[in-house]
Amino acid sequence: MAELSTKMQNLNVNDGSSKGESSPAPAGRYVPPHRSRGGAYVPPSRDAPPPDPIRSGFRSGRGGRGGMYGGGGNGYGNGFYNNRGGGGRGGGFRDRGGDFGGGAGRPRGGGQFVNGKHIPGPRNENLERELFGEDDGEPMSTGINFDNYDEIPVEATGNEVPEPVNTFEHPPLDSHLLTNISLAKYAKPTPVQKYSIPIVANGRDLMACAQTGSGKTGGFLFPILSESFGVGPSPTPESHTYQRKAYPTSLILAPTRELVSQIFEESRKFAYRSWVRPCVVYGGADIGQQLRQIERGCDLLVATPGRLVDLLERGRVSLRNIKYLVLDEADRMLDMGFEPQIRRIVEGEDMPGVQDRQTLMFSATFPRDIQILARDFLKDYIFLSVGRVGSTSENITQRIEYVEDEDKKSVLLDILASGDQGLTLVFVETKRMADNLCDFLLRANFAATSIHGDRTQREREKALDSFRNGRTPIMVATAVAARGLDIPNVTHVINYDLPTDIDDYVHRIGRTGRAGNVGVATAFFNRGNKGIVRELIDILKEANQEIPGFLQSTLREASYGGRGGRGRGGGGGGRFHGNRDFRKFGGGGGGGHYDRGFGGGGFGGGGFGNSYGSQDSWSGGGGWW
Repeated sequence: MAELSTKMQNLNVNDGSSKGESSPAPAGRYVPPHRSRGGAYVPPSRDAPPPDPIRSGFRSGRGGRGGMYGGGGNGYGNGFYNNRGGGGRGGGFRDRGGDFGGGAGRPRGGGQFVNGKHIPGPRNENLERELFGEDDGEPMSTGINFDNYDEIPVEATGNEVPEPVNTFEHPPLDSHLLTNISLAKYAKPTPVQKYSIPIVANGRDLMACAQTGSGKTGGFLFPILSESFGVGPSPTPESHTYQRKAYPTSLILAPTRELVSQIFEESRKFAYRSWVRPCVVYGGADIGQQLRQIERGCDLLVATPGRLVDLLERGRVSLRNIKYLVLDEADRMLDMGFEPQIRRIVEGEDMPGVQDRQTLMFSATFPRDIQILARDFLKDYIFLSVGRVGSTSENITQRIEYVEDEDKKSVLLDILASGDQGLTLVFVETKRMADNLCDFLLRANFAATSIHGDRTQREREKALDSFRNGRTPIMVATAVAARGLDIPNVTHVINYDLPTDIDDYVHRIGRTGRAGNVGVATAFFNRGNKGIVRELIDILKEANQEIPGFLQSTLREASYGGRGGRGRGGGGGGRFHGNRDFRKFGGGGGGGHYDRGFGGGGFGGGGFGNSYGSQDSWSGGGGWW
């Protein structure tokens, strides 16, 4: 990694002396989806597409169904644990009656909850290899700078904040969960996990602002599963005997198909051999297949908002038993226009009210609409800020190069030909550019693929799989891949097109430097990007990065024009980083974070709030807004 950073420093892409004459990487055999649709392209067997994340845990055939709702027979043999047959429907679709001796098609390979006790199922070596990989004896958390995570500043504010934990064992999580954590090679909790585990275990609501790659998925899965293993399932209504409806106890909402699939796969790991059955639903996939999966039992549901609304309208999911609600990448969901669906799910269906559930909200940035959502969905919550949230990690070496639009392709070749880049993620602004640039790289003999919103689910999964395993070590992506994707070994992120929103820049470069590892992020800048120059300089300063002279010159030009940056950071107020608990701190004057100003005496005048413990504290002096 140090070698790559050194090569990048020695490569002066602004002097025009090199235009990619170095020998490019050899071409891969992979053909991207947009080039293979028209013909009879059949990929080599090694490039076979990855399994549908819904189907991946359900690989073998089913047993006979026997009676539809009563009567037994072989039932669905629960493919989730690869131990098929048996487990008839017994007393109805999911009439558990205190255990799983036939209810819900429960897995023989999974666990049971009998007489108030969790009984894990038998081990399955093949499934363990699928879920956890081969046991190489190395812990997962061996990133170069992982120990530096202990130095990351963490702030937790609210009433009676529980003390953080330093290990998974003290105070202990559920013993079965600890076994699965060990199988996953997690050596110690990350900063967000150190705080979130005791916060959730103490029954508190949580608003967590944590940088990308901070381990926040484990931050909510570990305490939820630990508690679930110990207390068992919630009873379902008697009328449910004759309904094909799922009653999950935990609901995790996330914005994209990729992110919910990743959370589902993590859930499978840590629910292995337990009574908890995870399911995932998202748009762009066969809804019939998803319905069949949740019919077999669904205790923890991971969903995109749109698809969940569809299932609610069909009467196939009830939220009445929800104990835990998680909103992951909440800012992204609102950016994508999901607020109406989220509000319908939380406020317009049969979900328990805010006082009768635990709500956990995770967001990398903390804009105004997220503050409003927190006000409406959370009660007496603890605000957790890990690191400089809304800024970037010092594990990432950021390089800003001045490149005119017509020179970008040539400069990109210079960078890619400068040495072994590892996995390289190239961000562009449009779907057309993603495909065009991918074609250009393939013609230049670089093994590349692309991903964007027009891809089918199968094509997206195939491209991601090819990138993850290194067959195509270069992936050109639009914003669809900017957040949430868990690709742990990305060493270089290139912003071929800079975004117009600085938060998108933060999320993009957060694809590298994850879990304590180091990475390189390169951005192509020109005067067309002057709208974010002030905030880009702030980001570089916060991460102790070099600030090129042309950025300062562009800032002076923009300031001379009277703007002082774009709306969200304009008016001289500077960038609002989203790591402040506004129940404690008043808003700043002089323009602040938002276009609307909010200057002069904090938000709405008179400060944001006076106490933690009351919903009324949101109104502060003259009202929140």
